[in-house]
Amino acid sequence: MRTPSVLIVGAGFGGIAAAIELRAHGFRDVTIVDAAPGIGGTWLHNTYPGAACDVPSHLYSFSFAQRTDWSRLCSPQPEILAYLREVAEEYGVAELVVPDTRIVSADRPDPAGPWTVTADDGRTWTPDVLVVATGQLHRPSIPDLPGVDDFAGHAFHSARWDHDHDLTGRRVAVVGTGASAVQFVPEIAPRTGHLAVFQRTGNWFLPRRNRRFPAWWRAAIRHLPGLQSLRRRFITAYCEMLTVMIRHPRTWGLLGRLWSTLFMRSALRDPALRRRVWPDFTFGCKRILFSSRWLPALQRENVSVVTDRITEVVPEGIRTADGRVHRVDTIIWGTGFATTAFMAPMEITGPGGRSLAQEWDGGAHAYLGMTVPGFPSLFVLFGPNTNTSGGSIVRYLEHQVRYVREALQETARRGAAGLEVRAAVERAFDAEVQARFDGTAWTRCDSWYRDDAGRIVTNWPGYTGEYIERTRRVDPADYVFHQA
Repeated sequence: MRTPSVLIVGAGFGGIAAAIELRAHGFRDVTIVDAAPGIGGTWLHNTYPGAACDVPSHLYSFSFAQRTDWSRLCSPQPEILAYLREVAEEYGVAELVVPDTRIVSADRPDPAGPWTVTADDGRTWTPDVLVVATGQLHRPSIPDLPGVDDFAGHAFHSARWDHDHDLTGRRVAVVGTGASAVQFVPEIAPRTGHLAVFQRTGNWFLPRRNRRFPAWWRAAIRHLPGLQSLRRRFITAYCEMLTVMIRHPRTWGLLGRLWSTLFMRSALRDPALRRRVWPDFTFGCKRILFSSRWLPALQRENVSVVTDRITEVVPEGIRTADGRVHRVDTIIWGTGFATTAFMAPMEITGPGGRSLAQEWDGGAHAYLGMTVPGFPSLFVLFGPNTNTSGGSIVRYLEHQVRYVREALQETARRGAAGLEVRAAVERAFDAEVQARFDGTAWTRCDSWYRDDAGRIVTNWPGYTGEYIERTRRVDPADYVFHQA
């Protein structure tokens, strides 16, 4: 039984997990390419001050490569990056990575394959299987504002932090109040001369005191059998409760809102500032943020919160709808990522010349978030509707790569050259997923979970356990197997 050749695009958690799973089951011809200079994905690029995961590290890690030496509840970026690189070395897949390689196109004119995958420097690969593991959080998004290129000072995105630019004493503007800004603003605020935080909408917050683990706890985790596993189960249950709140905004969601309200009121003593930053949407509609430092940082004497709409960037700073020019010498774009574009701008074309961009013109969709009709032997990791609302994407990725491996084994067992999900199967799945958003908090505001048409294309509408169950086994009846 000949195992197919596999090209994986992306050397983050998804790409490394896929390579480990495939190599462990006899797939020898596996290559990983990444545009970055090394392993890490989002944890290689996001090096801003205070960068850390907001999912506890005991869960935001591979089940097969647990660690007992995490320094704190939610590990900082250097620790996560070091962990992923260690795992890649430990499981012998680091040597499979081809760095500094940006893929621009992939074409499969024949359903029986192979793919022709092309990098921006002209290099090509011809794998039987293409696994796209670029995720949802890899393309920094900068708003298309008038004059954005005319700013006379220094500007950069938080995901491409300029560590050579000293912020000490400077007048700094931070545009955006999402998950990244919530982490780096408390870190940089004490150094700046003045920090203007430009907020479009407020957020719902829950506490996170990310202190270092005490020595007794680290010793207990290291020496007490089963404690690590028990902790993972507890964190999983806690995260699932967040999904319960989001799925049931009129009942459980009200408890979440009350919890957040009590915390935020205790952290924000200034009534005027509290009114300005208070969210005006349903709890859980947008990403719930965890921080015990953000709200106190906004109350510093050298920090101001600007809620007027930005109309343009001018050489000396930022103009808002009230006509005021906020003079700054540094702009930090904390405006997140192009979450609904997925692997774009990579061009993927299937048999008949149909592009994935055309297929997704009405909104991204994929069976189980991984496979798309008309694109044989293409798998997407962390694809449409697989973002978790409160748990660990690493758990999702583990089950996705196991599913991909089983699908490829079934293809090889049949002597087929490729497999393709049946269109009717994918349509029914997509309709089911979209219907499950009805009545949930996700539908009650605009957010980065939605595309331009308002369709929710990023999040899984249910619980982690449900997704795990749906991907537990491959049903061959869901697929067409193409013979060479």
